[in-house]
Amino acid sequence: MGEDALATNISGRSNTAIGRRALLSNVTGESNTAVGSSALVRSTGDINTAVGNTALASNTTGSSNIALGFEAGSNLTTGDHNIDIGNIGVPGESHTIRIGNSSFTNTLIGGISGATAPGGAAVFVNLSGHLGTLTSSARFKDEIKPMGNASEAILALRPVSFRYKKEIDPQGIPEFGLVAEEVEKVNPALVIRDPQGRPYTVRYEQINAMLLNEFLKEHRKVEEQDASITQLKSTVTKQEATIAQQRKDFEAQTAQQQKQIEALTAGLQKVSAQIDVGRPAPQTVVNNQ
Repeated sequence: MGEDALATNISGRSNTAIGRRALLSNVTGESNTAVGSSALVRSTGDINTAVGNTALASNTTGSSNIALGFEAGSNLTTGDHNIDIGNIGVPGESHTIRIGNSSFTNTLIGGISGATAPGGAAVFVNLSGHLGTLTSSARFKDEIKPMGNASEAILALRPVSFRYKKEIDPQGIPEFGLVAEEVEKVNPALVIRDPQGRPYTVRYEQINAMLLNEFLKEHRKVEEQDASITQLKSTVTKQEATIAQQRKDFEAQTAQQQKQIEALTAGLQKVSAQIDVGRPAPQTVVNNQ
């Protein structure tokens, strides 16, 4: 439906073209839907859906693409399995979803808040609006080495409580965190900047790893102290055992000496008694002078 819609189609099946020059170049492509002037105008691929003026207009051999909106996906050329909604796309890319562009400053999506995703990973967004998760696999990393003392920087950070300004949070809910400008002075690598280069937010996930490193360092110190204390206790126990044995030996030796003294005393008493028995009786001399 429309001037030159599917004008060169020969053997393509299950195609729908509505709009001037929609699917104009299609010859053998199948299962395409083009709604809008010049939608899929250069396409010869399959299973593409373009709704909007010049949607997917540059697509040639790409297949399984979806574009919705004015000029949606109009930069796509040969890529497959893309979804562009209100975005012109990137030439040659595949397996990519693009929604909106830099003119949008706020996003509200239902069905996320209150929904639980057990086992899921946190989602991050960079300055270009690219969503993704962080990977911890070694196969994606270079120059892996212990953090060492680099984590000591967090000891200089100042946690604060605050409330966002009314235009951001009219309810004024109490929040807890860090101030990006202060963190920048401690370690600029922990700060994410806005398009103007100003500190915008803090890479809290990196601080978590640094906190873990500091905890492990302190834990190792405690373990070393515990080992030293255990060794000291063992030494004290051995010394106490030695002292107890020495005391026992001393007491035994003292008892033995006491017995010897008692035996010697008894012997002396016997000798003294025998001497007294053999001694002559005393005589009295009268002096008549």
